[in-house]
Amino acid sequence: MTKPATPPLLVADSIAKSFGPTKALTQASMTVAPGEIVAVMGPSGSGKSTLLHCLAGIIAPDAGMVSYAGQGLAQLSDTRRSALRRTDFGFVFQFGQLVPELTCLENVALPLRLGGGRRRDAEARATEWLARLEVGDIAGKRPGEVSGGQGQRVAVSRALVTSPKAVFADEPTGALDSLAGEHVMRLLTDTARETGAAVVLVTHEPRVAAYADREVVVRDGRTKAVEFA
Repeated sequence: MTKPATPPLLVADSIAKSFGPTKALTQASMTVAPGEIVAVMGPSGSGKSTLLHCLAGIIAPDAGMVSYAGQGLAQLSDTRRSALRRTDFGFVFQFGQLVPELTCLENVALPLRLGGGRRRDAEARATEWLARLEVGDIAGKRPGEVSGGQGQRVAVSRALVTSPKAVFADEPTGALDSLAGEHVMRLLTDTARETGAAVVLVTHEPRVAAYADREVVVRDGRTKAVEFA
């Protein structure tokens, strides 16, 4: 007996988005299954980061629909969308965006603290994740005191500490050299697969996209799926 297909976790259906007179997306569509790693590729200015931000509920499309776990994000209140970004979604950006005044440990514990977790519990869990991403030895340092590769692994730890269903990574290796970038990507994708988190990975680098299960190419605001052999 054939098993029923697993419903997609994230869906963008014919979405469009403009910023003033500039059209960033026009009729862009994609789906992400639970636990799937999808690379979103395209040249600079093609709309790939805008697509990621729409999928994550950071910005709303002008037309079309974005849904998470079968529910349209447009139907959720601002409070509920913000809660999703604290609990169900994790984020890794090109420059990490760690809070410079906090230690690496405090940065990783921050999403748990914002969710109401006790400091001791949040920092214990953050310590586990820093060790898992091989940066446990820099827990007491501030972001300005560590290398770019270490900082990105701290950012990955912060993205995964809440056990999210989806991680959104926007050019996570863009500020790193090739060796540090490979290390970050291996740890990010291996850990996501272990935990079952889906990953939407925006990149323009084929070597980074190679870590994904498949690619979606964005060009002139439109999407095209590329299936791996």
